[in-house]
Amino acid sequence: MPVLIGAFKKMHVLDKPGGRKIHKSETPSMGGIVIIFSVLITSFLWLDLDYLVEIRYVIAALALVFFVGLRDDLVDLSPFQKLGGQFVATCMVVFMSDIRISSLYGFLGVYELPLLVSYGLTFVAIIGLTNSFNLIDGLDGLAGSICILTFGFLGWWFISVGMEPFGLFSLILLGSVLAFLVFNWHPAKIFMGDTGSLSLGFALSILTILFIDANGHLPAVNPWKFNAPIASGIALMIVPIYDTVRIFARRIRRGRSPFAPDKNHVHHFLMRMGLSHDKVAITLGVVKAFFIALVFIGASYSDYLMLPVILGTAVLFGSRLDVVTLRRVKENVKNAPPVLQPQTKRVKHRPYIQNPVTEEMHISDN
Repeated sequence: MPVLIGAFKKMHVLDKPGGRKIHKSETPSMGGIVIIFSVLITSFLWLDLDYLVEIRYVIAALALVFFVGLRDDLVDLSPFQKLGGQFVATCMVVFMSDIRISSLYGFLGVYELPLLVSYGLTFVAIIGLTNSFNLIDGLDGLAGSICILTFGFLGWWFISVGMEPFGLFSLILLGSVLAFLVFNWHPAKIFMGDTGSLSLGFALSILTILFIDANGHLPAVNPWKFNAPIASGIALMIVPIYDTVRIFARRIRRGRSPFAPDKNHVHHFLMRMGLSHDKVAITLGVVKAFFIALVFIGASYSDYLMLPVILGTAVLFGSRLDVVTLRRVKENVKNAPPVLQPQTKRVKHRPYIQNPVTEEMHISDN
């Protein structure tokens, strides 16, 4: 990573501040290059051949999304071009690895889904989750913090239920992101860029889909079965899911396109409350850990109970956040000094409008 940072600085490949970006200095981006290369190299060096064969299509699809993100960082791709690359990668995972939502696992009395419905639901879920994760990558350390909690849980769970190839792959992703956080924690020395956020979002989405389906088909006697597979999967991705739904709803309510960029994401609201980059990342990490704890607490309950609990808790937290943020912003505005104050003292330097008679300085109303 230090080599990449130095090379980007010499080549002036830097992300400049301004507009919606909240960093204050030119910073190298595309740190996802090192993240994904470390994942690929570690996988090929340390995983058994049998394990590599089992996850080969996942690795190939991840590499494809990585190149889509890299291309987007170098020359901005259109949304349709990015979606096209994600669609092809999802095809590889769904059709070749058969990673899909195959059932509702008894929720609403529905078990096995028709094949076309299963494919359609899986495509929407993977592409939607990938891009929702991409949207929260707007703050030092935030996306990485969310990643390590999810990959850590998935790595433990897959290994516990005998799915070692996917468990070890999750832990490899965890290690790579954890090392990246050393350089991405505030003040960040490098950003992951779309190269990293799209790739990690894609990895999170397919592993979460696999967790939902594998957990839903586990026998009831398995000690690590969560009886609410759908709610458990949503809890693992609750931060990007809630942020995306919330931001889309706000934009539509205001008559804007849901895809129009703005600064109304959850992390923007937390910063308006006065929290620094690292405190925002820690706060949302704690929220994510709380929802994972809910999964363990409600392990014996079905989706009929856990879905309302997970979704209701997210909405409650979000609405409370909006209220607290608005109150905090009002307090800050109330306590702030007026922007324009008449200046009555004589000054040596005269950068403003000078009265030639009294030689007293006045600040223009404009």
